[in-house]
Amino acid sequence: MAFAIAGIGAAQALTIELKDVAADRVERQRAAAAGALPLPGTPNVAFLQARLRDKGVTLADPILIRIFKAESELEIWKQKGGGYILFATYPICHWSGTLGPKLRDGDRQAPEGYYTLSRSQTRHVGRWPRSLDLGFPNILDQSQARTGSSILVHGGCSSIGCFAMTNPVSDEIHQMTLAAMDGGEQIVPVHVFPFRMTDKNLAAQDASPWKAFWTNLKEGYDLFEQTKRPPIIGVCSGRYIFRETQVRESAGPLEACGPTLTAIREQDQWLRDVPYPTPFTPRLASQSPETARPIPQVQSSLDGEAPAAPMFSWPLIR
Repeated sequence: MAFAIAGIGAAQALTIELKDVAADRVERQRAAAAGALPLPGTPNVAFLQARLRDKGVTLADPILIRIFKAESELEIWKQKGGGYILFATYPICHWSGTLGPKLRDGDRQAPEGYYTLSRSQTRHVGRWPRSLDLGFPNILDQSQARTGSSILVHGGCSSIGCFAMTNPVSDEIHQMTLAAMDGGEQIVPVHVFPFRMTDKNLAAQDASPWKAFWTNLKEGYDLFEQTKRPPIIGVCSGRYIFRETQVRESAGPLEACGPTLTAIREQDQWLRDVPYPTPFTPRLASQSPETARPIPQVQSSLDGEAPAAPMFSWPLIR
């Protein structure tokens, strides 16, 4: 970890990696390095079945994962009756970057947006075989020419684009995701927000260049808060589009409207003409979640993300 490097070099590393809004990540990394685990606020993972019984749910019930960057929290929601209830809130040991979406491969930025997990995304070749690959870039990311790969929810407490949860917590989240899939949930939604999307928090971001993007994210956040069911989500004209799910209806993979698919295909063709390997393969709505995966890239020593590639002036498709 960055602070394990002695002297001035450690301070410089922390300044570069942690120059953002969540200073508590420094303390959490130090606590993890010193073996002071579990982190404060962590549920007792040794009693998972008892906690499930207390909530009146089972391990096989469908789940929703929500991540809040500024608060450094990950939530697991469980389906119960006609809606979902909050089962557990875990402290995120570390995430890198600052508020705002991930834009390009190697920018050390954790993403924001609406992602989905299929069974193939619960296995990873590399340092974290038991981890969850969020599937970045999703359709909206691709339509905006955002690049990267292997953005994970994994163990440990070091990250250059992923969400590091410590090993015991990561194992519980992984176990619950697989159990939900074994129970019949084919697609697990993952909603990643910059902060809790209250009116007050969003109003405080009037000067941010991401205000419009976050306002769009809030539409899906508000719909879930109202219904306590993950919404059906599509992508069109550079925006997420939301539809309320009915009782017992399942949210599936993100879909895209015709113009968005055309923009992705045209962008992919443009990239094929560039004398450098295409950094991603567009995942179209017609593809199954099992086969539509980004091209694997070289992994870094700390995380799943590949090192930075040469930059191009890609047009934003809106």
